[in-house]
Amino acid sequence: MSTAAPLVAIVDYGMGNRRSVEKSLQRVGARTHMTRDHDELRAADGILLPGVGAFPAAMRIIRELGLDDVLRGIAASGTPLFGSCMGMQLLFEESEEHGGAEGLGLLKGSVRRLVAPGLNLPHIGWNAVRWTRPSPLTDGLPDPSFLYHVHTFAPHPADEADVLGTTDYGETFATVVGSGTVFGAQSHPEKSSAHGLALLKNFTTLCTKVTA
Repeated sequence: MSTAAPLVAIVDYGMGNRRSVEKSLQRVGARTHMTRDHDELRAADGILLPGVGAFPAAMRIIRELGLDDVLRGIAASGTPLFGSCMGMQLLFEESEEHGGAEGLGLLKGSVRRLVAPGLNLPHIGWNAVRWTRPSPLTDGLPDPSFLYHVHTFAPHPADEADVLGTTDYGETFATVVGSGTVFGAQSHPEKSSAHGLALLKNFTTLCTKVTA
Protein backbone atom coordinates (compact mmCIF):
# COMPACT_ATOMS: atom_id res chain seq x y z
CA MET A 1 0.00 0.00 0.00
CA SER A 2 1.15 3.55 -0.72
CA THR A 3 -0.09 6.96 0.24
CA ALA A 4 -0.62 9.28 -2.72
CA ALA A 5 -0.24 13.02 -2.27
CA PRO A 6 -3.82 14.27 -2.08
CA LEU A 7 -5.26 16.44 -4.82
CA VAL A 8 -6.89 19.52 -3.30
CA ALA A 9 -9.05 21.49 -5.73
CA ILE A 10 -9.18 25.24 -5.11
CA VAL A 11 -12.54 26.63 -6.18
CA ASP A 12 -11.84 29.25 -8.85
CA TYR A 13 -14.79 31.65 -8.82
CA GLY A 14 -12.79 34.86 -8.99
CA MET A 15 -12.75 35.89 -5.31
CA GLY A 16 -9.95 35.00 -2.91
CA ASN A 17 -6.20 34.72 -2.46
CA ARG A 18 -6.12 31.74 -4.79
CA ARG A 19 -2.42 31.79 -5.71
CA SER A 20 -1.26 32.29 -2.12
CA VAL A 21 -3.50 29.46 -0.95
CA GLU A 22 -2.24 27.24 -3.76
CA LYS A 23 1.42 27.82 -2.84
CA SER A 24 0.74 27.16 0.84
CA LEU A 25 -1.06 23.88 0.10
CA GLN A 26 1.81 22.76 -2.12
CA ARG A 27 4.26 23.66 0.63
CA VAL A 28 2.51 21.28 3.06
CA GLY A 29 2.46 18.39 0.60
CA ALA A 30 -0.74 18.66 -1.42
CA ARG A 31 -1.12 18.50 -5.15
CA THR A 32 -3.35 21.38 -6.22
CA HIS A 33 -5.69 22.22 -9.06
CA MET A 34 -7.46 25.54 -9.43
CA THR A 35 -10.77 24.97 -11.19
CA ARG A 36 -14.45 25.76 -11.51
CA ASP A 37 -15.15 22.64 -13.58
CA HIS A 38 -17.82 20.59 -11.83
CA ASP A 39 -16.40 17.18 -12.69
CA GLU A 40 -12.86 18.18 -11.71
CA LEU A 41 -14.10 19.42 -8.36
CA ARG A 42 -16.02 16.19 -7.74
CA ALA A 43 -12.94 14.12 -8.60
CA ALA A 44 -10.64 15.88 -6.12
CA ASP A 45 -9.60 14.39 -2.78
CA GLY A 46 -10.44 17.64 -1.00
CA ILE A 47 -11.85 21.09 -1.70
CA LEU A 48 -10.62 24.48 -0.55
CA LEU A 49 -13.09 27.37 -0.90
CA PRO A 50 -11.24 30.70 -0.67
CA GLY A 51 -12.85 34.09 -0.37
CA VAL A 52 -12.11 37.80 -0.13
CA GLY A 53 -14.74 40.49 -0.56
CA ALA A 54 -18.49 40.64 0.01
CA PHE A 55 -20.62 37.61 0.86
CA PRO A 56 -23.59 38.49 -1.43
CA ALA A 57 -21.36 39.03 -4.47
CA ALA A 58 -19.54 35.76 -3.84
CA MET A 59 -22.75 33.77 -3.54
CA ARG A 60 -24.15 35.37 -6.69
CA ILE A 61 -21.12 34.21 -8.69
CA ILE A 62 -21.17 30.76 -7.10
CA ARG A 63 -24.83 30.32 -8.04
CA GLU A 64 -24.28 31.63 -11.59
CA LEU A 65 -21.52 29.06 -12.06
CA GLY A 66 -23.68 26.28 -10.63
CA LEU A 67 -21.14 25.69 -7.89
CA ASP A 68 -23.59 25.88 -4.99
CA ASP A 69 -25.20 22.52 -5.68
CA VAL A 70 -21.83 21.01 -6.64
CA LEU A 71 -20.28 22.02 -3.30
CA ARG A 72 -23.30 20.76 -1.38
CA GLY A 73 -23.03 17.43 -3.16
CA ILE A 74 -19.30 17.18 -2.50
CA ALA A 75 -19.82 17.89 1.20
CA ALA A 76 -22.62 15.32 1.36
CA SER A 77 -20.32 12.72 -0.20
CA GLY A 78 -17.86 13.06 2.68
CA THR A 79 -15.06 14.68 0.70
CA PRO A 80 -13.20 17.07 3.03
CA LEU A 81 -14.02 20.73 2.37
CA PHE A 82 -12.30 23.75 3.92
CA GLY A 83 -13.55 27.34 3.72
CA SER A 84 -10.92 30.04 4.21
CA CYS A 85 -11.72 33.59 5.43
CA MET A 86 -14.86 34.73 3.60
CA GLY A 87 -15.02 31.23 2.12
CA MET A 88 -15.65 30.04 5.68
CA GLN A 89 -18.57 32.46 6.00
CA LEU A 90 -20.11 31.07 2.81
CA LEU A 91 -20.45 27.68 4.51
CA PHE A 92 -23.21 29.07 6.74
CA GLU A 93 -26.90 29.55 6.04
CA GLU A 94 -26.96 33.32 5.68
CA SER A 95 -25.18 36.64 6.16
CA GLU A 96 -26.52 40.05 7.06
CA GLU A 97 -23.84 41.77 4.95
CA HIS A 98 -25.16 44.35 2.42
CA GLY A 99 -28.79 43.65 3.19
CA GLY A 100 -28.42 39.90 3.55
CA ALA A 101 -27.87 36.84 1.39
CA GLU A 102 -28.26 33.08 1.64
CA GLY A 103 -25.13 30.95 1.93
CA LEU A 104 -24.37 27.33 1.13
CA GLY A 105 -26.01 26.06 4.31
CA LEU A 106 -23.37 23.41 4.98
CA LEU A 107 -23.19 24.63 8.57
CA LYS A 108 -26.13 25.94 10.61
CA GLY A 109 -25.94 29.56 11.67
CA SER A 110 -25.54 33.11 10.41
CA VAL A 111 -22.80 35.62 9.69
CA ARG A 112 -23.08 38.99 11.44
CA ARG A 113 -21.11 42.20 11.75
CA LEU A 114 -18.59 42.17 14.57
CA VAL A 115 -19.70 43.96 17.71
CA ALA A 116 -16.52 45.90 18.45
CA PRO A 117 -17.31 49.29 20.03
CA GLY A 118 -14.33 51.63 19.99
CA LEU A 119 -12.33 49.33 17.72
CA ASN A 120 -11.55 49.71 14.04
CA LEU A 121 -13.37 47.66 11.42
CA PRO A 122 -12.35 45.77 9.46
CA HIS A 123 -10.48 43.88 12.10
CA ILE A 124 -6.94 43.40 10.78
CA GLY A 125 -4.25 41.60 12.72
CA TRP A 126 -2.97 38.58 14.63
CA ASN A 127 -5.15 36.98 17.28
CA ALA A 128 -4.71 34.27 19.87
CA VAL A 129 -7.06 31.42 18.96
CA ARG A 130 -8.16 29.15 21.80
CA TRP A 131 -9.29 25.63 20.97
CA THR A 132 -12.66 24.56 22.35
CA ARG A 133 -12.55 20.85 21.48
CA PRO A 134 -10.18 18.38 19.82
CA SER A 135 -10.32 17.97 16.05
CA PRO A 136 -8.12 16.40 13.36
CA LEU A 137 -7.94 19.90 11.83
CA THR A 138 -6.18 21.35 14.87
CA ASP A 139 -4.22 18.29 15.97
CA GLY A 140 -0.77 19.21 17.27
CA LEU A 141 -1.33 22.98 17.25
CA PRO A 142 -0.47 24.90 20.43
CA ASP A 143 -3.24 26.36 22.57
CA PRO A 144 -3.48 29.21 21.95
CA SER A 145 -2.36 29.42 18.34
CA PHE A 146 -1.87 32.73 16.53
CA LEU A 147 -3.66 33.36 13.23
CA TYR A 148 -3.94 36.43 11.00
CA HIS A 149 -7.42 37.92 10.45
CA VAL A 150 -8.89 40.47 8.04
CA HIS A 151 -12.68 40.79 8.33
CA THR A 152 -15.69 42.83 9.42
CA PHE A 153 -18.19 39.98 9.77
CA ALA A 154 -17.96 36.73 11.71
CA PRO A 155 -20.00 33.53 11.86
CA HIS A 156 -22.32 32.59 14.70
CA PRO A 157 -22.80 28.81 14.52
CA ALA A 158 -26.19 27.59 15.70
CA ASP A 159 -24.58 24.47 17.16
CA GLU A 160 -21.82 25.10 19.69
CA ALA A 161 -20.40 21.68 18.84
CA ASP A 162 -19.37 23.13 15.45
CA VAL A 163 -17.01 25.62 17.12
CA LEU A 164 -13.40 24.40 17.17
CA GLY A 165 -11.70 27.66 18.12
CA THR A 166 -12.56 31.16 19.32
CA THR A 167 -10.84 34.51 19.50
CA ASP A 168 -11.68 38.02 20.68
CA TYR A 169 -12.11 41.34 18.95
CA GLY A 170 -14.69 43.36 20.82
CA GLU A 171 -16.63 40.14 21.23
CA THR A 172 -15.70 36.48 21.38
CA PHE A 173 -16.42 34.85 18.04
CA ALA A 174 -15.98 31.49 16.35
CA THR A 175 -12.90 31.62 14.16
CA VAL A 176 -12.33 27.92 13.41
CA VAL A 177 -15.30 25.61 12.81
CA GLY A 178 -15.93 22.03 11.81
CA SER A 179 -18.72 19.50 11.42
CA GLY A 180 -18.07 16.09 9.90
CA THR A 181 -15.73 16.71 6.97
CA VAL A 182 -16.68 20.40 6.54
CA PHE A 183 -14.23 22.86 8.10
CA GLY A 184 -13.52 26.58 8.03
CA ALA A 185 -11.25 29.29 9.39
CA GLN A 186 -12.09 32.98 9.56
CA SER A 187 -8.38 33.75 9.46
CA HIS A 188 -6.10 33.61 6.44
CA PRO A 189 -4.13 30.38 7.06
CA GLU A 190 -1.87 31.13 4.10
CA LYS A 191 -0.81 34.38 5.84
CA SER A 192 -0.59 32.92 9.35
CA SER A 193 2.96 31.56 9.34
CA ALA A 194 3.63 28.23 11.08
CA HIS A 195 0.24 27.86 12.76
CA GLY A 196 -1.67 28.57 9.56
CA LEU A 197 0.45 26.12 7.62
CA ALA A 198 -0.17 23.52 10.33
CA LEU A 199 -3.93 23.93 9.82
CA LEU A 200 -3.51 23.43 6.07
CA LYS A 201 -1.21 20.46 6.67
CA ASN A 202 -3.82 18.81 8.88
CA PHE A 203 -6.50 19.44 6.27
CA THR A 204 -4.25 17.94 3.60
CA THR A 205 -3.78 14.87 5.77
CA LEU A 206 -7.57 14.53 6.03
CA CYS A 207 -7.71 14.46 2.22
CA THR A 208 -5.08 11.73 1.89
CA LYS A 209 -6.19 8.46 0.31
CA VAL A 210 -4.36 5.16 0.67
CA THR A 211 -4.01 3.36 -2.65
CA ALA A 212 -2.75 -0.09 -3.59
